Amino acid sequence: MDAQTVCQAVAAPPPGSPPAPLPTAERVAGGWPATLVGSAALLLAACGGGAGEAPPEAFFATATARTDRSILQVSAAADSGGSSPPVPTVTELLDWAEAQYPDLFPGHQGDTTLPPYVYRYYPSTGNYVGVAGSDVYLLGPASGGVLLRVGSLADFAPLVLATRYAFSDAQAARFLLQATLAASDAEIANVRAIGYSAWLDQQFAKPLSAGNWDWLVAMGVDKNPDADNAAIGVDSQVWQRLLTAPDSFRQRVTLALSEIFVVGFDGINNPYKQFKLAGYWDLLAANAFGSYRSLLEKITLNPAMGNYLNTAGNQKEDASTGRQPDENYAREVMQLFSIGLYVLNPDGTPKLGAGGQPIETYTQDTVTQLAHVFTGWNYDRPPGDKTPEYARRPLTLTASKHSMLAASFLGTTVPANTDGSTALKIALDTLAAHPNVGPFIGRQLIQRLVTSNPSAAYVGRVSAAFNDNGQGVRGDLKAVLRAVLLDEEARSDANLAAPGFGKLREPMLRFVQWARVFNATSVTAQWNVGNTSDPATRLGQSPQRSPSVFNYFRPGYVPPNSAIGNAALEAPEFQITNESSVAGYLNYMQTAIGNGHADIKPNYSAELALAGNPTALVDRLNRLLCAYQLGEATRSLIVGTLSGMAGNTDSDKANRVYAAVMLVMSCPDYLVQR
Repeated sequence: MDAQTVCQAVAAPPPGSPPAPLPTAERVAGGWPATLVGSAALLLAACGGGAGEAPPEAFFATATARTDRSILQVSAAADSGGSSPPVPTVTELLDWAEAQYPDLFPGHQGDTTLPPYVYRYYPSTGNYVGVAGSDVYLLGPASGGVLLRVGSLADFAPLVLATRYAFSDAQAARFLLQATLAASDAEIANVRAIGYSAWLDQQFAKPLSAGNWDWLVAMGVDKNPDADNAAIGVDSQVWQRLLTAPDSFRQRVTLALSEIFVVGFDGINNPYKQFKLAGYWDLLAANAFGSYRSLLEKITLNPAMGNYLNTAGNQKEDASTGRQPDENYAREVMQLFSIGLYVLNPDGTPKLGAGGQPIETYTQDTVTQLAHVFTGWNYDRPPGDKTPEYARRPLTLTASKHSMLAASFLGTTVPANTDGSTALKIALDTLAAHPNVGPFIGRQLIQRLVTSNPSAAYVGRVSAAFNDNGQGVRGDLKAVLRAVLLDEEARSDANLAAPGFGKLREPMLRFVQWARVFNATSVTAQWNVGNTSDPATRLGQSPQRSPSVFNYFRPGYVPPNSAIGNAALEAPEFQITNESSVAGYLNYMQTAIGNGHADIKPNYSAELALAGNPTALVDRLNRLLCAYQLGEATRSLIVGTLSGMAGNTDSDKANRVYAAVMLVMSCPDYLVQR
């Protein structure tokens, strides 16, 4: 029998018989004779495996490195967490191997059991991958024709279960810094104990924190006779929620939504500006985990949005005066809140038309037609009502002021003489059902929470979750957020070293993180942070004070004449970053960190206890502020600087802590979130 015949017999066993079995563990332990190994190599070469083909170095490098590192992480987790770390099932391990190394294990094969092995065989490559007990083995061209133990199930757990569990404090902290406003020791331990998905379930179920509106009322602002025409409490109402609310995940998502569905202070008119903005934040927070379609309707009829983009008071056409419906909201609800400017593929890449150019999603005529739908709506404020209540009640329809003309847009027609509520439903249903919404909104949520330059595949997976949450429901924001945060691209440690991965932390988020990590309190209980928009003296950014409906920065901004621009990477936050804003941030934070803020005071008790040990102090800050992402050179430089400072008196120790926090929050390893 020649080698080819033997090969065919192995690759295609008789019906009913199992594929060729893996050698036994005892045989491997005893060692294979050199002649047998050589014969195996020749046989594999005859089968097309190619004895001279080197196995992919990436696989063995990953397996070897991960084996050692995973064992260390498993030991640390067991010691510190008090519970056994999760271990993948055999099927999970084999599925992961197929997904990660399709060149070695192409296609999907079912599990085959031949005690003590559960394995899969891939005829086109001649490779086996299997598990005996808890040990993982390879056989075939990938292993050089010998049975190779590449680790245990536990060794591969951080790779196989990377999107489900944190196997280190660094991974847990990194997840929290993407998902929330700050990390804490307690939440790091919580994520480690229950895993990412269960943690998200916990957060979704957490009660909605007290609203900004209620805070203003508790502060007596509604009773202040000057509040209707003066912006009393307008900044404090949002800062107090960001700095203190227990539902940090919800508030982080609310902040992200506020930068997509933008309403800014400068575009809001009296009376009761502060209540309009408070009501809008409360609306976003209450609906952050709900339905996109529901959220779209609620922001459309919100008084703040109605004021900001002119829906409130928008009237139908009048031939006698030449008046036409205001087109502002019709334009922005398409361009910014739903479908964007260009037709997209499900992965967020633009579809191309004639000449390879992007295809526009709408025209000026589309805007003009859609504007008729948004007429007849106005504030629900009865004559004589002097309270701020109207600022949180949905706009109401005055039928006589609504356009009864037919309106055709995006392949849909609202028939003539359609009442305003029905016309609005048709329009919003059409927008929410447009195939662009998933990739358009999904990509922006990725950019706000995880990375400025997600791959098309990442966007595609998030878009798929938007289109169907797994139960046939479209636009489920819980499913979208889960897809954003649990994607392999977000959770993979490999991206920590990828030059195109991550995002510049927004200045206001840095301040919020600082205040939360160090349990800051308000001396006056008024949370008088104020307007921090000035880039020369403050943060260059302040919540609910975007200068326009286009947010503080464009999602597609590319810094000109820069290495980032030369690499064709997007860096939205760099649009508000310049020499002046960098200096302003450093000066402002130096004052705040050094306990010099007039109202916001940090509690450094935990850090002061470590002030005598610069290494331990920096390690704590590295953990909570950076998710252990300080480079060794930066870490050593900061430790060395602190070690050179006096550290004997209480004042010395306080100065060490101030310097440590300031140096960490000023370094690139912190400023770029990965």
